[in-house]
Amino acid sequence: MTGLALALAGVLALAAAMLRFGGASLVRTSRADALHDAADGTRGAEQVAELLEDRASLQPSLGVVHAALLVAAAIPASWATASLLSGWPLVAALVGLGVALVLVGDFLPRAWGRARPRRPAYALASLLAAAARVGERATDLITEEGEEGDEQEDDPQDVEEKHLISQVLDFTEAIVREIMVPRTDMVTLSADADTDTAVDVVLAEGRSRVPIAGEGSDDIVGVLYAKDLLQLLDTGAPAGPVTDLMRPAYFVPETKRVSELLREMQRDQVHLAVAVDEFGSTAGLVTIEDVIEELVGEIADEYDVEEPMVTPLDDGGYLVDARLPVDDLEELLGVELPDEDWDTVGGLVLGLAGRVPIEGESFTVGRIDLVAERVQGRRIARVRVQAR
Repeated sequence: MTGLALALAGVLALAAAMLRFGGASLVRTSRADALHDAADGTRGAEQVAELLEDRASLQPSLGVVHAALLVAAAIPASWATASLLSGWPLVAALVGLGVALVLVGDFLPRAWGRARPRRPAYALASLLAAAARVGERATDLITEEGEEGDEQEDDPQDVEEKHLISQVLDFTEAIVREIMVPRTDMVTLSADADTDTAVDVVLAEGRSRVPIAGEGSDDIVGVLYAKDLLQLLDTGAPAGPVTDLMRPAYFVPETKRVSELLREMQRDQVHLAVAVDEFGSTAGLVTIEDVIEELVGEIADEYDVEEPMVTPLDDGGYLVDARLPVDDLEELLGVELPDEDWDTVGGLVLGLAGRVPIEGESFTVGRIDLVAERVQGRRIARVRVQAR
């Protein structure tokens, strides 16, 4: 009997590990990628795309089933262990059993699944779908229906607090690559330029700090400060090479967490950092304003030129600011658009993509085509809308 109990515990622990492995891979898979793979005929991709339609309830449902499997595995394993041992050896064995179940059934498969999005989820799609159905019914039984306040609208202060908490959580997970200005959009000065040219660039672009490029924008050799130019002009000195005024550049890896970069900028009194990729090439730049905007939202000053929210195009379409409310776009086009966990057009495109889209990538909702016209870091800035 003890052998049978241990075998049953092993099967249940294996099922829990497979569920955790597939679930971790599933939540790291974007729905857009799953839809693309399904169109290519990848087995299991269509089922994964269907599961990801309700991403919010997916993890609780899978978590209930996973916890039940681990508990079910622990019961026969503990019984078999108690039948074989007693005293302190039994205590030690039960502690070891608990640690082994957590490692094998949770920690290790979760780490492996997170590192391998898509494929494990596709392979275990049937198991995940069955677990999601069972878990959803279980959570429905646990949740009290008709709780007081369920039908009440959220208090505006609560909504604001939730939004702030969400931004803080996103901030802790964000990396430099997601908020930086890409190298192709950087304003730079050639190392061969003189200070008169630098003054023209600073005035035209409204920059307080400009990177100095050596053999191209991929080779940043320093940073020129506008205040150093002003001090030079104040002395009446003749124009000279910008390399005489530039200061050392501050380089950071593009994979550095934004929260860590903010602490470094505060400690070292740095306002601009150059992001580099794994090969040491310039990937982009990030300012302390970019970092703070990631936490508190967009910050506009008196010199920022506000683009119109909606710009009609010659082909009958519209170029809209991603911050435009979905309701306003519905009114403009006279159509009904999905309204789930987003309020803006940018949120709608992110929801359709399931990830940060690539510039030029298009999505279709009914008879409306949405194209991510401009993407800055992980923010969608402008969207082209066309009705068919």
